[in-house]
Amino acid sequence: MLKKHLASYNILSEEEIDNFVNLVRYKKLNKGDFFIQEGNTCKEVAFITSGIFRSFYHSSDEKEVTYCLLSENSFVTAYSSFISQTKTNENIQALTDAELYSITKEQFVALENSSTNWLRLFKIFAEQEYINLENRIFVLQNESAENRYKKLLETHPSYLQTIPLQYLASYLGITQRHLSRIRKSVFY
Repeated sequence: MLKKHLASYNILSEEEIDNFVNLVRYKKLNKGDFFIQEGNTCKEVAFITSGIFRSFYHSSDEKEVTYCLLSENSFVTAYSSFISQTKTNENIQALTDAELYSITKEQFVALENSSTNWLRLFKIFAEQEYINLENRIFVLQNESAENRYKKLLETHPSYLQTIPLQYLASYLGITQRHLSRIRKSVFY
């Protein structure tokens, strides 16, 4: 799955992909385990081969705010902490049992220095991350809660069966009660 994903960008040579696969370390996380917790510095990036993760932070009134959901065929990291090697404010938690392949910051930098192909690929990853963030902001600011729910239903229907309602509500920027009303209106 990882090799196929990397090959899909049509940037890396077969040898570069094989070298990467030889670098990565397999990790298994159980439901509820953390990939990273606030206050720590993120020292790895991982490719999710199975499972679902949520990224969240604590608001000023200590409520958990889920702002990102990730599933298989995605890369996961506390991005700003990983880049700057400073402590993160975010938590990334497995919502299901999960399997990952990770590399360290040092290995990441070595790849960047080894080939312009890696630089091009990492640039694409950074651009995708920016676009995803921008889209998320636009959706939260411009779409109704019902439309946000419908889009999630279209793009990630498995989330609605797997992710607890309080996390879905937080991700959608609404209360759990409002989510229950929306779900009733959409399905009836």
